[in-house]
Amino acid sequence: MIRVNGVNGAAGSYLLPPLSPAVGAALARGERLNPEDRRQLRRRYEAITGSFLNVVDADPTDVGQAGWGVVFAQGTDPAVREALLPLLEHRRRQAAAVQERRYREYWGTDGYLDGESVVDFLVRHQVTPGQPANPQRMPYYLLLVGDPETIPFRFQYMLDLVYAVGRLDLDTPEEYDRYAQSLVAAERESGRRQTTFFGVRNPDDQATGLSADHLVAPLAADVAEWLPSGSLQTVIAEQATKAALSRLLGGPDTPALLFAAAHGLGFPNGHPRQLPHQGALLCQDWPGPVEWRGRIPEAFYLAADDLTGEARPWGLIVFLFACFGAGTPRTDDFARQALGAPAAIAPHAFVGRLPKRLLGHQRGGALAVIGHVERAWGFSFLWPGVGEQVDAYREMLRRLLDGAPVGWAVEVMNDRFAWLSAHLDMEREAVDYGKVPDELTLSNLWTARNDARNSIVLGDPAARLGPPIP
Repeated sequence: MIRVNGVNGAAGSYLLPPLSPAVGAALARGERLNPEDRRQLRRRYEAITGSFLNVVDADPTDVGQAGWGVVFAQGTDPAVREALLPLLEHRRRQAAAVQERRYREYWGTDGYLDGESVVDFLVRHQVTPGQPANPQRMPYYLLLVGDPETIPFRFQYMLDLVYAVGRLDLDTPEEYDRYAQSLVAAERESGRRQTTFFGVRNPDDQATGLSADHLVAPLAADVAEWLPSGSLQTVIAEQATKAALSRLLGGPDTPALLFAAAHGLGFPNGHPRQLPHQGALLCQDWPGPVEWRGRIPEAFYLAADDLTGEARPWGLIVFLFACFGAGTPRTDDFARQALGAPAAIAPHAFVGRLPKRLLGHQRGGALAVIGHVERAWGFSFLWPGVGEQVDAYREMLRRLLDGAPVGWAVEVMNDRFAWLSAHLDMEREAVDYGKVPDELTLSNLWTARNDARNSIVLGDPAARLGPPIP
């Protein structure tokens, strides 16, 4: 059965019941990418199975060589750009020092235009779609500034196949200024280098049991071999309470890098708690689906409201393995889209309130949040007949701990998205030409592909962990 992460905060039930391979195969066969997206995915697949690099004649971990750009939605308030000036000037000095063109601001009519596809955007800026990133034509690191109704999540997914893309969507110019000031300070100053793994394992709950035992625990064991003694902390099962998570997200135990796995809360379309609490992290305080029935109280989960003015998530990079941890699309990305017309699951697409609060916090914002748009799927780290398959997560963490920019670190997820998409497409074509469908293979490819696609970076994709305290 396909186990889907996520709990309905209004009802206390799972967001989706376990799906059989037959249902998963039907969903996989029912979904069809548009031709433009298929071409982009095929090119990425050919790139990662071929011999050429992601970035032409440049070290992708060097922002100066790879280049940095910011893409504003047309009509963005000039006060937002003004607030980001500390970050823009910091990146200009890095990128333009190598070559002036390696720093770019896409503003006004050069920015994102309403309804524009990735191909439209690239061609308009004289870039051939599907080619390796060439910093002399367009910088490799691209920060999107705008909400997902203005610059859609799908645009970010597809642009991320060639470029290292992040998104910044905050509520006020003051929050943009806080983020910019925090990031520049963190890159210049020495900071903590503690790494923490937080994994909930709720009673009678298979989803968190799997993520705690087969994602968090093996990753923590691997990372322990790379780090100096005393610089790794694990907070799993009974320890993974809301109080413990509060201490990690801006409290006294805040690390440099936090990997957290838990159910992310979801709410019905238009529910009063949907916008403020969708994607909030359900902690060990929840007694599980057998003992607890009904509405999930706020005492069981950590939301943006819980990051008080006393918190300081400054210098933090966090990965949230949780449904809706990064955001929510307006329409269902998965089951309903595959079987028919997309169904609305929210009044509008939005970035989660918790990561927004982390990035724009008044006492110093986090550097970046990596998380899921829509649901998170267990098949991203478990494969039938193989068991644990956490290599993509392991490589991402290795890169982050080596000091690589977060956008480069998550490229392993984009490679996986392209590889799984190409093979899913080929499997569906074979079925169209008469092959007897292998339901388990189709459903596995489909769920794993969705999970890899919907992991995004919130914040500057060139952000990296600061130098350790001497």
